[in-house]
Amino acid sequence: MDYSQFLMMPQEIGLLVVFLLVFLYDTFMPSKSHKGLPLFATIVFGLFTIYSFLPVPDGSAFGDMFESNKATWAMKNILNIGMFIVLLQSIKWTNSDFVAIRRGEFFELMLLTLFGMYLMISGRHFLVFVIGLETASLPLATLVAFEKKYYESHEAAAKYVLTAVFSSAIMLLGLSFVYGITGTLYFNEIASSVQGNKSLLLIVALAFLISGVGYKLSFVPFHLWTADVYQGAPTMVTSYLSVISKGSAAFAFFVILVQVFGAAYAPVWEWMLYAVIVITITVGNLFAIRQRNLKRFLAFSSISQAGYIMLGVIAANAEGMASMMYYILVYIFSNLAAFGVIAVIERKTGKVTTDDYNGLFKTNPWLAFVMMLAMFSLGGIPPFAGFFSKFFIFMGACSTGSVAIYVLVFIALVNTIISLYYYLLVVKAMFIRQDECVIPAFKSHWSEKAGLWICSLGIILIGIVSCIYTGISNITNSDAMSTMFSMIQQ
Repeated sequence: MDYSQFLMMPQEIGLLVVFLLVFLYDTFMPSKSHKGLPLFATIVFGLFTIYSFLPVPDGSAFGDMFESNKATWAMKNILNIGMFIVLLQSIKWTNSDFVAIRRGEFFELMLLTLFGMYLMISGRHFLVFVIGLETASLPLATLVAFEKKYYESHEAAAKYVLTAVFSSAIMLLGLSFVYGITGTLYFNEIASSVQGNKSLLLIVALAFLISGVGYKLSFVPFHLWTADVYQGAPTMVTSYLSVISKGSAAFAFFVILVQVFGAAYAPVWEWMLYAVIVITITVGNLFAIRQRNLKRFLAFSSISQAGYIMLGVIAANAEGMASMMYYILVYIFSNLAAFGVIAVIERKTGKVTTDDYNGLFKTNPWLAFVMMLAMFSLGGIPPFAGFFSKFFIFMGACSTGSVAIYVLVFIALVNTIISLYYYLLVVKAMFIRQDECVIPAFKSHWSEKAGLWICSLGIILIGIVSCIYTGISNITNSDAMSTMFSMIQQ
């Protein structure tokens, strides 16, 4: 074995080093030092995030099962930013009396899930992809059940595990069909085998594959677990589920559909996704209006956002990938800002409903301001970053020039208006109903303030600093990505 192949995995190796450092600190440091573990883990991961921005070599390793290029490098860095914010916001929570005894397990499981997502992003063989998917999914079930004394946490974990089992079974059944027809699990070899092949069994296999990944991304009708899991899981875990997990799955899904099935089955999976996207965006928005628990509210919001993210996949070109990656970056800052505020208020007061936020601006103006920024960005109100992310995702989808795409984008635009209504309901509660204050004034922990500051700056600046989208666009238009997109254009 040529061990130089590991040089193609600098981010994966760096993440394993962070995992080992956190594990050694948790295992061997004296008990009186364990309170410093959350800060230590956050600082080490922050240094790793900075290191990850160093350029990585383009190429493949381990018999072309693992691929490294500028797009995978950029996507992993986007996930690293989100993970750092989650870890920063969780410092105070992990040092609370209820969680302190398991704080080491929290950080170790979080890092392990991120490693699995790295494999999903860079895997170019379905075996590597499935290993990465399960490595990312199974520890998340433990994290969902982290607050083991609460019934809702037990229920959420049970639903998440059952969903993960059934979705993996459906996906693996589809992959078994693919392997039976093509005799391989390599992405490139499958693409060559299915070109010109109109087998009905292969279309069924693709439907199973979309269904399996659809569970992970909370597509409708595979979304029924989402609201209960988001409500029952600890808020920090919910925020991680809503952005980091969704972002990695969306990128991997894009690569699979375009690189593996793009040339021969684009007409088939495009129409499958048309229906899924329309239903997902619409159902997510309509059910979000009915929610009063803010975690369930953001659960249905995330279902709708998954539909918007898939508009980039529909484009199946460099513009689509760039807009999708940019959308995920903006979504990370916007959603983590909202969940950051919810986590702070829940930890201090236990309040999590919309009515509890009445008059929040009067007692906690800073938290109300950050929540307002998050709602405006998620709703796509200019000049915040969410407006630009929606603009670019719509432009990326329309770059194909198809009439069906224009209809799809129009439906998405109509749904954006619907989403503005329920996002503004939260803003109305905080700023207009000031005579019904429920949440008293209090001070947040410095780490929570730092996380909210980072998210707020991201929401304000990412849309204004044009070089961010331009840089992502240049990456997706690089020579390393041209082969993938040329297959679907044949």
